[in-house]
Amino acid sequence: MDTAVAKIYRYPVKGLSAQILPEVVLRPGEGLPDDRRFAITHGASAYDATEPGWRPKRDFLQLAKNERLAALETDYDSSTGSLTIRRNGRQVARGQITNPTGRLLINQFVAAYMKGEAPGTPCLVEAPEVMFSDTREKYVSILNAGSVADIERVVNAPVDPVRFRANLLLEGLEPWVETKWIGHRIAIGDAVLEVVEQIGRCAATEVNPATATRDINIPLALQRGYSHRNCGVYARVIQGGRVAPGDAATLIE
Repeated sequence: MDTAVAKIYRYPVKGLSAQILPEVVLRPGEGLPDDRRFAITHGASAYDATEPGWRPKRDFLQLAKNERLAALETDYDSSTGSLTIRRNGRQVARGQITNPTGRLLINQFVAAYMKGEAPGTPCLVEAPEVMFSDTREKYVSILNAGSVADIERVVNAPVDPVRFRANLLLEGLEPWVETKWIGHRIAIGDAVLEVVEQIGRCAATEVNPATATRDINIPLALQRGYSHRNCGVYARVIQGGRVAPGDAATLIE
């Protein structure tokens, strides 16, 4: 099989569910549009809403500590700024999170839903100029489906690629070949990206996105099986362009 894009994901709100996209237009130096545009602070956060900017993940609700978030199904409409939250297929909250009133509606739901499981009062924040990802840089994260299949062999259980919260899932690659891409460029669809580093994995990958329970210790399995805790790579967009499922991914230099 030729190497191609299998799925495109974005995560408009850090810690909440993946949103599958039919296509995306990448821009140089940027991540996916609206990816990690929002995050939810907690009572112990040092985030300053008067000076919005990047902060480490400890300042926000996150799957690494708050696995219950995985039980929420979310959908963000970029054209209206509206976030819809469902649980077990039923809508439980909706708000236009690009304005204070809409954010308040979401905050009230999250506060009730996470009561007793997170310090203080949750507050949804927005910083359009940054990404609330685990790195200060605006990267696109890439996951090799072949590597995930090899992890399944190690843990002897199915592993949903969504555990790794990547943007681009590639199929048709040998396991772990992406580790050799560091410092090289790849063409994906009409875009060109430079692969900059491997992604170290944390406790967020322990959470099953279908059940919202911690059922596989992925970081420990990586350490025992491969003597590292990496899976996937970060890439910087060098040349913008359209990317869609089925588009070829080619190492060019």
